[in-house]
Amino acid sequence: MTEIEDKPQPLIEHLIELRRRLIWAVVAFFAAFLVCFYFAQPLFNMLVIPYRTAVIWAGLDVKNAELIYTAPQEFFFTQIKVAMFGAMVIAFPVIATQIYKFVAPGLYKNERAAFLPFLVASPVLFLLGAGLVYFFFTPMVMWFFLNMQQLPAEGQVSIQLLPKVSEYLSLIMTLILSFGLVFQLPVVTSLLVRAQLLRSTTLAEKRKYAWVIAFIVAAVLTPPDPISQIGLAIPTIMLYEVAIIAARMIEKTRSRTKAEEEAAST
Repeated sequence: MTEIEDKPQPLIEHLIELRRRLIWAVVAFFAAFLVCFYFAQPLFNMLVIPYRTAVIWAGLDVKNAELIYTAPQEFFFTQIKVAMFGAMVIAFPVIATQIYKFVAPGLYKNERAAFLPFLVASPVLFLLGAGLVYFFFTPMVMWFFLNMQQLPAEGQVSIQLLPKVSEYLSLIMTLILSFGLVFQLPVVTSLLVRAQLLRSTTLAEKRKYAWVIAFIVAAVLTPPDPISQIGLAIPTIMLYEVAIIAARMIEKTRSRTKAEEEAAST
């Protein structure tokens, strides 16, 4: 195994290095926040597109797709939340890079080489989960709620859905974060398998428990409607199966490398 390329340093040196990495991460987040806050309204309008899509799916006039706010400061704070959410997404590569640069000197070369693909795969999988929410599940959830409206008729009053800007933002942010985190399942399990803390046989044996846990987690993370809960549980189960396949591939690669090293040493 290649030696660690890290010279012994006093504690103060590590703290100074940590401070430098944190400063870069905070500066990146703050700069992204300022840009996102300047474009907060266009960004929020982009997040409203799934709602407009749901209105069309429900057969309603898209002109009636409107959101409201009931407190004078509500939309202002909503824009701040949008800016913070956008800043976290934009600054994540910088933040992740700073974390890696702080940790990397304490890793072996082969460990760094093994870690880098996961550093790339993690944001890609998060964006896949976010894209699934944006283009499919948020319109489906809003379509479900829109169909619960009651049109005016004889003997009944009109009951219409008028979402608040803050509540709609909370809904779509919750869904994006939930799906984004769930899509990290293959990355987490693969890292555990590489560290030999988990085996593919264990994942396969616990499959039925994982399915039950997937539905429980979906019920906790998503709004209390069946569409979003099932919509999160099914991808989670599929990703669990992908994690099993990835774990088996990692174990096969490890066994083949070990056999080659033993053959070379004899």
